[in-house]
Amino acid sequence: MRTLLEGNRVSRISVRGFAVASATAVTTVGAVVGVAAGSPAAASNDNFEATAADTTLLADIPAGQQAQVQTASLTQQADAQSAQASATAKKSAEEAARVQAAEDAKAKKDAADKDKADKDAKARDLETQAASRSAARTDFAVKSSYSIDEVQAIARQIVPAGQFQCFSHIVNNESSWNFQATNSGSGAYGLVQALPGNKMASAGDDWQTNPATQIKWGLGYMNDRYGSPCGAWSFWQAHSWY
Repeated sequence: MRTLLEGNRVSRISVRGFAVASATAVTTVGAVVGVAAGSPAAASNDNFEATAADTTLLADIPAGQQAQVQTASLTQQADAQSAQASATAKKSAEEAARVQAAEDAKAKKDAADKDKADKDAKARDLETQAASRSAARTDFAVKSSYSIDEVQAIARQIVPAGQFQCFSHIVNNESSWNFQATNSGSGAYGLVQALPGNKMASAGDDWQTNPATQIKWGLGYMNDRYGSPCGAWSFWQAHSWY
């Protein structure tokens, strides 16, 4: 058992002990050589002891340096990963902000367009309602003939004020306000030149002789097909018909 313990002690001799032992052996040899050469042995002994001490330190340094290098490397890797993650997060945040801004702008534009469309539709509804109320009037005196001024006066009572000028432009070009105007080529008839003329029967059986009936039908046609007399006039200007 004692022999085994001593063997273990020997196996645990550190590099430091080995260095010291080696230095001691070298010192002894140096002392002998120094005596033979006539030089002081003490100085050599001091030098070798210093060498032994240095050797001991050198034996210990590499392990510590390696640990420091490993620590520094891990720290640098962590810093690099953190910087990369921060850059990626910043880029993602900027992209998300850009997308959100685009979506907000589109939503705002869509809302503005919808609001405008709603207002336009409401305005058209009001005009249509006004036209319908005017068209429902039955107090137009039926006459055997009408002057242009009389026909225009009837039209002003039926057509909304904001649309009258456009309506008037169309009638001027189509019939010159002659409620009995007839196109010999096509058969179109009346103030608004309905084709065929009997279409206007939907507004009244007296469509051939009553300008009020023709005006009611013409206004309804322009509203249904072009949204308003001004819409019809815009089309007429581009095509010379409506």
